[in-house]
Amino acid sequence: MRIGVANAKIIVRTVDIPPVTDLGQIDAAVRQIAADETPMPMDSAVLDYEPLGIVDTANGPRQRVVLVAARKEMVEAVLAAAVGAGLKPRGVDLSAFAMIRVLGGGRPDSALYLSVGGLTNLAVVVDGICLFTRVTGAGLEGMSIELAERRSLTLEDARDCLRHVGFDPDFFDTDRDPAIIAEARKILVDGTRRLASEVRASLEFHRTQAVSDGADVERAVLTGAAVAVPGFAEALAAELGIPVQTRSVSSATDVAEDSALAGMTVAAGLAVAEVPA
Repeated sequence: MRIGVANAKIIVRTVDIPPVTDLGQIDAAVRQIAADETPMPMDSAVLDYEPLGIVDTANGPRQRVVLVAARKEMVEAVLAAAVGAGLKPRGVDLSAFAMIRVLGGGRPDSALYLSVGGLTNLAVVVDGICLFTRVTGAGLEGMSIELAERRSLTLEDARDCLRHVGFDPDFFDTDRDPAIIAEARKILVDGTRRLASEVRASLEFHRTQAVSDGADVERAVLTGAAVAVPGFAEALAAELGIPVQTRSVSSATDVAEDSALAGMTVAAGLAVAEVPA
């Protein structure tokens, strides 16, 4: 099994090093620059990287590298929990890479990827390579908790209500209290606005840090539990000012026909052997 991780203790950077191609020289250069690029002590970090090839820059040819660094104690804790449960981990993968792998289908895609569920997993992809990723606490689960607390619902009832009400102002259900329907729609509208604000802030940060000419994104790909909320993609597109399309796992074996495949995207991606970054 592969374990997917996505939290604030992981950073992804795209860096340029001297134009070397020898793997040993690349490794030495990356580890030297990592100390300046990662806000964590190197002796307490786990590093991985993927060379992207030689590119032309304002400073001449450079070897471009995607660098990933994670807190060692976090990785060790995740592995210990898996082993303690009787599982046999084969590796630890960044959840954003799994999302891109399964939804991109191996194509040289360029887009903003968003998995919106309990949390929101954001990734900027240029030519099939993840150049930036961040996790934000804004997500559908927080909206469900808010509705449950405001209207004294169970969390499961709140989740179900958001999935059914969506953004349609004409939605009506004789089995639901109109006040709860109105509250659910307001929470969705306000929550999506907050989410879009955090996404825009992350993209702005990416632009200030980016070494790629493809720093700006012109479209987004939405997956996760939010795909099941009517009108969510359209509302998010209006807030972000870019087209938003939805994607989920197109097929799966031994899965019931009524399964929510959008919520399985990351897990399915982790089952794919190829790791492009």
